[in-house]
Amino acid sequence: MRDWERYLWLTLLGPLLWLQGKHVRRVTPRLPEPPGARQGTAGQGPLLRVLIAGDSAAAGVGAPSQHEALSGQLVSRLSQHRTVQWCLMAVNGLDSPGLLRLLEATPVEHFDVVVLSIGVNDVTGLRSPSEWLQWQSRLARSVEHRFEPGLLIHSALPPMHGFTALPQPLRWFMGRWALEMNWHLATSLSGQARRVLHSPLLGAAAPGLAADGFHPGPLGYSLWAQGLSQLILAYPMGEQLTTLQ
Repeated sequence: MRDWERYLWLTLLGPLLWLQGKHVRRVTPRLPEPPGARQGTAGQGPLLRVLIAGDSAAAGVGAPSQHEALSGQLVSRLSQHRTVQWCLMAVNGLDSPGLLRLLEATPVEHFDVVVLSIGVNDVTGLRSPSEWLQWQSRLARSVEHRFEPGLLIHSALPPMHGFTALPQPLRWFMGRWALEMNWHLATSLSGQARRVLHSPLLGAAAPGLAADGFHPGPLGYSLWAQGLSQLILAYPMGEQLTTLQ
């Protein structure tokens, strides 16, 4: 969907989409960030330092505890093969500018892997895909400057066209917007070695959703963590690679 098509649909459907969005905000359950540790050390073997940063999904909203959220399930898998020193920096409601502010307020520290989960709030805020792409580049530069990772993983936006909390046509519209953002980011990262796009949930989102129909549940986080762990463990961390672009 090109920019003019997107804004044409927004113009044509704007009043209906606004009413549906207002209804969704009113009736959708407000799930909290789950309790549990947000940093620690686990496992045995070669040291692997991991930072997870981002929005409500990174924070584990939709899971009953951090152990069943993304950070806990990812650390559980990685720690079977590595000594994992990990940190979670995530806040419900963050968009890309908010995440950049959070990262730049964080003390400088070295991590081998940084996982970013951001974008759903950019979609609901109607940030254009081209502008969103610029923010991902700014986030990558900040991550490189502050944390010097061997690998930066951008988690793709989830399939919002499968979010059961969203009625039609709002679900279709948000889904198309998210797919366009993913396409722009995937195109920009083509051929890069140290910045990669990981698509945690392909196809329909519904089986992995929490009770609010918007965030991942434990199953969704499990699938996400499984894919991330396979990607991280397969990556040659010891190689000397070029600086992130």
